[in-house]
Amino acid sequence: MNARKAASSSDDLGRHQSVLVLQGGGALGAYQAGVYEALADAGHAPDWIAGISIGAINAAIIAGNPPEDRIRQLRAFWNGVSHELLYKLDVGNGFARRAFNETSAGWAAAFGIPGFFAPRLPTPLPEWPSDIGRLSYYDTTPLRQTLLDLVDFERINHGETRFAVGAVNVLTGNFAYFDNASDRTIGPEHVMASGALPPGFPPVEIDGEWYWDGGLVSNTPLQYVLDNRSPCEMTVFQVDLFPSRGGVPKTMADIAQREKDIRYSSRTRMNTDLSKQLQKMRAAAQRLAHKLPEELRDDPDLHHLLGCRPAGAVAIMHLINRPRGYETMSKDYEFSRMTVTEHWEAGKADALWSLEKADWTGRNLKPDEIMTFDLAADRPLNGH
Repeated sequence: MNARKAASSSDDLGRHQSVLVLQGGGALGAYQAGVYEALADAGHAPDWIAGISIGAINAAIIAGNPPEDRIRQLRAFWNGVSHELLYKLDVGNGFARRAFNETSAGWAAAFGIPGFFAPRLPTPLPEWPSDIGRLSYYDTTPLRQTLLDLVDFERINHGETRFAVGAVNVLTGNFAYFDNASDRTIGPEHVMASGALPPGFPPVEIDGEWYWDGGLVSNTPLQYVLDNRSPCEMTVFQVDLFPSRGGVPKTMADIAQREKDIRYSSRTRMNTDLSKQLQKMRAAAQRLAHKLPEELRDDPDLHHLLGCRPAGAVAIMHLINRPRGYETMSKDYEFSRMTVTEHWEAGKADALWSLEKADWTGRNLKPDEIMTFDLAADRPLNGH
């Protein structure tokens, strides 16, 4: 059997899977790197990593390196795409910090990010490129080389760790997942397609089809994981970069940020609630099967109900990057070294805090139950 299909084989029956699910969110993705560092320090090695956009890049770096090199390669990426401004700031919050972050975001928008994207040179309108692969404000060619430098795609395609990234077909508007558990060979273009957010980034061509950022349809691959998992017990670390919950905006800048948070939080809680309902339906069908006479137990409708969700309990640790007072709608393209470091440290602290909570360490799931844990919400943000 092809090694990439191992995750869906009957050998998975009864085993436990650990899954890392990474949302999209640009510069905020450093938070995910911090979460992974904490998980690695605690001995959690993911069997499956699924990502969208920046989550796809982090996922590729993790899955495309041996465990002992993953943190180093993640740091290489985030140090490479973050930058130090000439002006240094010692104040952690307030107007000065917001001005600093806005200046940093403006720098990225004007000049691009080395190893990630560069602004396209202006062209006269009649000569605007007709090639769809160049229809964008920025050129992402530098990202391809970065991925080739930091990711061993042969390792990904060998299938030691299941790897899946989501994108949207430009022509049909349908979601597509590139999964190494299938026969597809994963390359840098699949990761780039998952993060090709228009109109900033160009679509990516794969097998004659054009793809955009998966966040246009759903910014988290959680539903894909729950729908395509093996029948086994599963622990999911769901790392979101945009919070669905927030306060009432007080300024126009707050409105823009809150709108973006709502748009890209992608109904994570709705997806888990739906999965819980389907899991309960399957459990009810199992109980009903035992009550039916022998001649009705092979009824196709009953088998359809029993197959509505794979068997096995699921524990979902929900880790959410929380907004800080100095951030605005530009937070996903604010790549200052100071902010990137703060996001990384926040992700690590949230994960360590959650892993030590009694609710998590003492969890006791019933068979086929899906339970979610949002445990870092009460962790102090150190004044931020």
